[in-house]
Amino acid sequence: MNIRSLTRGDGVVIGAAVLLLIASFLDIYSIDGAPDSAEIPSLWGSGSVVLGVVLAGVIGAALVVVARAMPQPMKVAGLDLGQFGIAFSVFAAWCALGNIFDPAGAFDNNGGASGINAGLGLILALIATLIMAAAAVATPLVPALKGSLIPASRPAAPQPYGGQPQGGYGYPGAPQQPFGGQPGQPGQSGQPGQPGPSFGGQPQPGQPQPGQPQAPQQAQAQPSGDFSPFWFAVPVPRPLFAEDGSPTPIAELAPGTWYLAVEQRGANLVAQTQDGRRGVLQDTSGIQRG
Repeated sequence: MNIRSLTRGDGVVIGAAVLLLIASFLDIYSIDGAPDSAEIPSLWGSGSVVLGVVLAGVIGAALVVVARAMPQPMKVAGLDLGQFGIAFSVFAAWCALGNIFDPAGAFDNNGGASGINAGLGLILALIATLIMAAAAVATPLVPALKGSLIPASRPAAPQPYGGQPQGGYGYPGAPQQPFGGQPGQPGQSGQPGQPGPSFGGQPQPGQPQPGQPQAPQQAQAQPSGDFSPFWFAVPVPRPLFAEDGSPTPIAELAPGTWYLAVEQRGANLVAQTQDGRRGVLQDTSGIQRG
């Protein structure tokens, strides 16, 4: 689970669930003329309110948040967990509304429960479930609610092409090997990837001949054109496609993590993930540059 993929709308859902839990411990009734010492049960004293309002709302909020934090959508009976969460949230708000209109239930049909009104707990439960249901439904539709709940921290300083921040790929404090680099230092023999002289002292193909200037190593890593690699973060989860044009995503970029853009292809970016995979980011709208 990646909590950095949670959105602002998910934050509203979580806050509404906390408010609902607080309301469940408050009075379910408000009785006219009752003294202050009267013991009035909380929402936990009514089975229908507990099942239809409190538990349904909490379960709905949990399903919405878990579905957003999962790396891959989890489905039950062909439906996404988030859809189940939205349904539970709407159901909880509907039940809370019914209890507001008729808090005493069937006891007031014969007039024996006059003077009983909705208590503070029921009123707050209705407000919480309405906010929860509205946020769960509107999050995929409202751009302001799609923003990341936990903003990504900016990298310490821009790095040259082929480099990564000293803190590591999105996690400060860990040394990193330069992007595309080989183990060892350039020019040291015996290191993997570095050709050494052949038997008899003849230079290998591609090695500079005596008297010829050696090209700088950094020049080989520079991209063509005026593009300069940069770090970026995505506002919402975005798929990363293979460089060969395959329609199947090879990874998903999550909000709250910095990725390195190593090349630009028209309106698309070639990005590198934390595990070293490279792919094409087709949707670059709203990205945050480091």
